[in-house]
Amino acid sequence: MNSLFAIPGWLDLVAVGIGAAQGAMFSARYRGAELDLLGVAIIGIVSGFGGSMVRDIFLSTDIAALNSNWYLVTAVLCALGGMLVSSLLHRIEMVINVLDALTIGIFGVIGTTKALAFGLPVVPALFIGVAAAVGGSILRDMLLALPMQLMQVGSLYAVAAGLGGATVIVLLSIGQSVTVAGFAGVGVTTAIRMLSVILGWKLPAQRGVPTVTSVIRTIRNKPKKSS
Repeated sequence: MNSLFAIPGWLDLVAVGIGAAQGAMFSARYRGAELDLLGVAIIGIVSGFGGSMVRDIFLSTDIAALNSNWYLVTAVLCALGGMLVSSLLHRIEMVINVLDALTIGIFGVIGTTKALAFGLPVVPALFIGVAAAVGGSILRDMLLALPMQLMQVGSLYAVAAGLGGATVIVLLSIGQSVTVAGFAGVGVTTAIRMLSVILGWKLPAQRGVPTVTSVIRTIRNKPKKSS
């Protein structure tokens, strides 16, 4: 592993903690799911662990979250904190969105830089960064039996994570430090994700994308101009 890209353990713990808090707050909103406190805590823990586990599985390395007591302790405490906050605040949608954006930003940057540290080319490294960014949300939605937000129109999860990871790669290629590149990557990801929520940015829906057949039909049905 290239020591230049070594990720400090405390940063991984921060990502796990934010992800666990966000997952617990997200799941606490779904009263119809009839989750008890243990269920909400489990969702929070899975949300916090998901990104790092997906990253390490793709890299065929030891799963960092299982190599230290602090990962589970951090995830449990932050999940409980997320439950407490969700019970005190009546309007927490924006808080959840901010934590969600930070989660995908931090996990995306860590995943990208760790993949580079293992010597992967930039494209596979970027792919692993995006997978790490969205891994927690995918597992969260699966456990809650919800449609995956990653697949929903307007989510911009993968797009935001991909642009953040690309920012890291570009800055590193021109000689910037890992710290500068990392902060910039998290900032880009978080900004794009939040702007997509606030301004309604979204990719076109499948039915909104013109196909070859629809274009040909439109051309054929276009009324001819009278001479």
